[in-house]
Amino acid sequence: MFEPTYMNRRRSTISLLFLMLILLCVSFAAAQNTEPQQRVRTVTIPISIFTKQELKEGQLDEFVQADRLIVRENNDEQQILSIKSVGDSPLSIAFLIQEDMTSNFNLQIKDIQEFIRGLPKGTRVMVAYLRGGTSEVRQKFTDDLDKAAASFRIISSSQFAAPRSPYDGVSDTLARFDAMPAGRRAILLFSDGLDTTNGLNLASIMQSSDLDQAILKAQRKSVAVYSFYHPTALTENSNSMLGLGAQGALQKLSDETGGRSFGHGFTAPISFIPF
Repeated sequence: MFEPTYMNRRRSTISLLFLMLILLCVSFAAAQNTEPQQRVRTVTIPISIFTKQELKEGQLDEFVQADRLIVRENNDEQQILSIKSVGDSPLSIAFLIQEDMTSNFNLQIKDIQEFIRGLPKGTRVMVAYLRGGTSEVRQKFTDDLDKAAASFRIISSSQFAAPRSPYDGVSDTLARFDAMPAGRRAILLFSDGLDTTNGLNLASIMQSSDLDQAILKAQRKSVAVYSFYHPTALTENSNSMLGLGAQGALQKLSDETGGRSFGHGFTAPISFIPF
């Protein structure tokens, strides 16, 4: 009686171990063949195309053909999703002015107002001032260009009105584009570009989390940010490295959203007209 019982138990144990070995092998093989799913997010970045041939007055068509364009990022060719003509795509544009810039900016207001009045018919304009921890909206998006131009006011140039970060205001303004119809979108940011949230060292200025968030939101909403460097009391009277880092942050914002960055060294530009 003892021998058959022992043999049966031994055979059962061997069979169980063999079955577990098979299951382990199957599980291992399944794990080896399962590839992690990659999340792919399409980001649309508007790119302005400038041709050598000047457009005549009233002529809104660009001389560009889609099959002649190649867009590369880090030498990798990217897919062109769409090309929109100026005439078929009205512009929604927001003007953001940092409150604590030096008072030289007030001399430029008249030229900016004339620029707004000269925009194509159908353009929607918004005007806001970046001050403290909020954005003061002087004019919501409107196609009344005279009304938008008249909403400009002089800035106080007070350090007490300095925003925590100019890129907070950019992020807040980007949310207002949700109510705008599909078309070309842009922000014109007049700022020194200095984010003092994490201190005044060069690394923290260039690697601002608020800056990165503004870039990401602008990419998702297809808003090109054009930045215009104008010093504040802090960047005007400090060493050149501080102004250099702030301009680098503005350059990053514009480059990564499809806009352009303008500046005149470390001083206030004499005029914005050339830009």
